[in-house]
Amino acid sequence: MEKQYSIAIYPSESIILLVKAMKEKLFEEVNWFHSKNSIAHITICEFKKTDAAIEIIKNKLDLLCDTFEPFEVHLKGFGSYSNGAFFITPHEDSKIKLKVIMKKIHELLRTLKIQKSSDPHISIARRLTPENLEKANRLFTTINTSFLCNTIVLRKFDPTIQQFFITNTFTFNSNQKPELVQGFFIS
Repeated sequence: MEKQYSIAIYPSESIILLVKAMKEKLFEEVNWFHSKNSIAHITICEFKKTDAAIEIIKNKLDLLCDTFEPFEVHLKGFGSYSNGAFFITPHEDSKIKLKVIMKKIHELLRTLKIQKSSDPHISIARRLTPENLEKANRLFTTINTSFLCNTIVLRKFDPTIQQFFITNTFTFNSNQKPELVQGFFIS
Protein backbone atom coordinates (compact mmCIF):
# COMPACT_ATOMS: atom_id res chain seq x y z
CA MET A 1 0.00 0.00 0.00
CA GLU A 2 1.27 3.44 -0.91
CA LYS A 3 1.82 6.01 1.81
CA GLN A 4 2.21 9.77 1.51
CA TYR A 5 5.67 11.27 1.98
CA SER A 6 7.18 14.73 1.94
CA ILE A 7 10.75 15.96 1.60
CA ALA A 8 11.43 19.20 3.42
CA ILE A 9 13.98 21.48 5.02
CA TYR A 10 13.49 22.24 8.70
CA PRO A 11 14.87 25.51 10.08
CA SER A 12 16.61 25.75 13.46
CA GLU A 13 14.69 25.00 16.66
CA SER A 14 14.57 28.73 17.51
CA ILE A 15 12.87 29.51 14.17
CA ILE A 16 10.48 26.58 14.62
CA LEU A 17 9.50 28.10 17.99
CA LEU A 18 9.24 31.61 16.48
CA VAL A 19 6.87 30.35 13.75
CA LYS A 20 4.83 28.44 16.34
CA ALA A 21 4.44 31.67 18.35
CA MET A 22 3.42 33.54 15.18
CA LYS A 23 0.78 30.89 14.46
CA GLU A 24 -0.55 31.24 18.02
CA LYS A 25 -0.70 35.02 17.66
CA LEU A 26 -2.55 34.70 14.35
CA PHE A 27 -4.92 32.14 15.90
CA GLU A 28 -5.83 34.66 18.63
CA GLU A 29 -6.70 37.12 15.87
CA VAL A 30 -8.51 34.96 13.28
CA ASN A 31 -9.25 31.63 15.03
CA TRP A 32 -8.45 28.32 13.29
CA PHE A 33 -6.65 28.24 9.93
CA HIS A 34 -5.02 25.61 7.70
CA SER A 35 -1.40 24.79 8.68
CA LYS A 36 -1.98 26.03 12.23
CA ASN A 37 -0.48 22.90 13.77
CA SER A 38 2.21 22.09 11.21
CA ILE A 39 5.85 22.50 12.20
CA ALA A 40 7.79 25.20 10.35
CA HIS A 41 9.44 23.82 7.22
CA ILE A 42 10.26 24.49 3.57
CA THR A 43 8.52 21.91 1.38
CA ILE A 44 10.59 20.43 -1.46
CA CYS A 45 8.05 17.88 -2.74
CA GLU A 46 5.36 15.35 -1.83
CA PHE A 47 4.67 11.92 -3.27
CA LYS A 48 3.17 8.49 -2.55
CA LYS A 49 5.24 5.30 -2.41
CA THR A 50 5.27 1.80 -0.94
CA ASP A 51 7.56 0.84 1.96
CA ALA A 52 9.81 -1.13 -0.40
CA ALA A 53 10.16 1.75 -2.87
CA ILE A 54 10.89 4.28 -0.12
CA GLU A 55 14.07 2.38 0.82
CA ILE A 56 15.51 3.02 -2.66
CA ILE A 57 14.58 6.70 -2.40
CA LYS A 58 16.28 6.97 1.02
CA ASN A 59 19.51 5.56 -0.44
CA LYS A 60 19.39 8.01 -3.36
CA LEU A 61 18.72 10.96 -1.02
CA ASP A 62 21.58 9.91 1.24
CA LEU A 63 24.03 9.85 -1.69
CA LEU A 64 22.81 13.17 -3.09
CA CYS A 65 22.79 15.03 0.25
CA ASP A 66 26.30 13.78 0.95
CA THR A 67 27.45 16.09 -1.89
CA PHE A 68 25.55 19.22 -0.73
CA GLU A 69 27.37 22.00 1.12
CA PRO A 70 25.69 23.53 4.18
CA PHE A 71 24.70 27.18 3.75
CA GLU A 72 23.05 29.98 5.71
CA VAL A 73 19.40 30.76 4.91
CA HIS A 74 18.41 34.36 5.68
CA LEU A 75 14.71 34.98 6.26
CA LYS A 76 13.88 38.58 5.41
CA GLY A 77 10.19 39.15 4.84
CA PHE A 78 6.63 37.98 4.48
CA GLY A 79 4.58 37.16 1.43
CA SER A 80 1.27 35.72 0.34
CA TYR A 81 -0.33 33.91 -2.56
CA SER A 82 -3.73 34.53 -4.07
CA ASN A 83 -4.93 31.20 -2.59
CA GLY A 84 -4.71 32.69 0.93
CA ALA A 85 -1.28 31.38 1.92
CA PHE A 86 0.76 33.65 4.21
CA PHE A 87 4.44 32.85 4.64
CA ILE A 88 7.99 33.87 5.53
CA THR A 89 10.21 34.39 2.52
CA PRO A 90 13.99 33.96 2.32
CA HIS A 91 16.38 36.63 1.08
CA GLU A 92 17.01 36.40 -2.69
CA ASP A 93 20.54 34.88 -2.30
CA SER A 94 19.17 32.21 0.04
CA LYS A 95 16.24 31.57 -2.30
CA ILE A 96 18.63 30.88 -5.18
CA LYS A 97 20.59 28.33 -3.10
CA LEU A 98 17.39 26.68 -1.87
CA LYS A 99 16.08 26.41 -5.44
CA VAL A 100 19.29 24.59 -6.48
CA ILE A 101 18.75 22.00 -3.72
CA MET A 102 15.07 21.66 -4.63
CA LYS A 103 15.82 21.26 -8.34
CA LYS A 104 18.44 18.55 -7.70
CA ILE A 105 15.99 16.60 -5.53
CA HIS A 106 13.23 17.01 -8.13
CA GLU A 107 15.66 15.68 -10.79
CA LEU A 108 16.61 12.76 -8.55
CA LEU A 109 12.92 11.82 -8.24
CA ARG A 110 11.96 12.66 -11.83
CA THR A 111 10.60 9.15 -12.47
CA LEU A 112 8.08 9.56 -9.64
CA LYS A 113 4.79 11.39 -9.76
CA ILE A 114 5.65 14.21 -7.33
CA GLN A 115 4.03 17.46 -6.32
CA LYS A 116 6.92 19.91 -6.63
CA SER A 117 7.38 23.07 -4.64
CA SER A 118 9.37 25.61 -6.63
CA ASP A 119 9.14 28.73 -4.46
CA PRO A 120 10.97 28.23 -1.14
CA HIS A 121 9.05 29.64 1.85
CA ILE A 122 7.93 28.81 5.40
CA SER A 123 4.14 28.77 5.64
CA ILE A 124 2.46 30.41 8.59
CA ALA A 125 -1.09 29.89 7.32
CA ARG A 126 -2.89 28.53 4.28
CA ARG A 127 -6.29 29.28 2.75
CA LEU A 128 -6.89 32.49 4.70
CA THR A 129 -9.82 34.64 3.66
CA PRO A 130 -8.83 38.01 2.16
CA GLU A 131 -9.84 39.67 5.47
CA ASN A 132 -7.69 37.28 7.53
CA LEU A 133 -4.80 37.66 5.09
CA GLU A 134 -4.99 41.40 5.68
CA LYS A 135 -4.91 40.80 9.46
CA ALA A 136 -1.82 38.59 9.06
CA ASN A 137 -0.10 41.31 7.04
CA ARG A 138 -0.83 43.83 9.80
CA LEU A 139 0.34 41.49 12.58
CA PHE A 140 3.65 40.49 10.95
CA THR A 141 5.64 43.17 9.17
CA THR A 142 9.33 42.50 9.78
CA ILE A 143 11.57 39.51 10.28
CA ASN A 144 15.34 39.23 10.11
CA THR A 145 16.75 35.88 11.17
CA SER A 146 18.71 33.00 9.70
CA PHE A 147 19.52 29.32 10.11
CA LEU A 148 22.11 26.87 8.85
CA CYS A 149 20.64 24.62 6.17
CA ASN A 150 22.63 21.41 6.56
CA THR A 151 20.00 18.66 6.30
CA ILE A 152 16.79 17.67 4.58
CA VAL A 153 14.16 15.42 6.09
CA LEU A 154 11.90 12.70 4.77
CA ARG A 155 8.48 12.89 6.41
CA LYS A 156 5.61 10.38 6.40
CA PHE A 157 1.97 11.43 6.69
CA ASP A 158 0.05 10.13 9.69
CA PRO A 159 -3.65 10.05 8.69
CA THR A 160 -4.73 9.74 12.35
CA ILE A 161 -3.29 13.09 13.44
CA GLN A 162 -3.35 14.60 9.92
CA GLN A 163 0.31 15.67 10.16
CA PHE A 164 3.67 14.62 8.74
CA PHE A 165 6.39 13.27 11.04
CA ILE A 166 10.11 12.88 10.32
CA THR A 167 11.27 9.37 9.46
CA ASN A 168 14.80 10.18 8.22
CA THR A 169 17.30 13.04 8.21
CA PHE A 170 19.91 13.40 5.46
CA THR A 171 23.02 15.46 6.24
CA PHE A 172 24.92 17.75 3.88
CA ASN A 173 28.56 16.59 4.05
CA SER A 174 30.23 18.66 1.28
CA ASN A 175 31.66 15.52 -0.32
CA GLN A 176 32.38 15.65 -4.02
CA LYS A 177 30.94 12.91 -6.18
CA PRO A 178 33.64 10.37 -6.99
CA GLU A 179 34.71 10.44 -10.61
CA LEU A 180 34.87 7.29 -12.71
CA VAL A 181 38.30 7.02 -14.33
CA GLN A 182 39.04 3.92 -16.43
CA GLY A 183 36.61 1.79 -14.44
CA PHE A 184 37.77 2.98 -10.99
CA PHE A 185 36.19 5.52 -8.67
CA ILE A 186 38.52 8.21 -7.40
CA SER A 187 37.78 11.03 -4.99
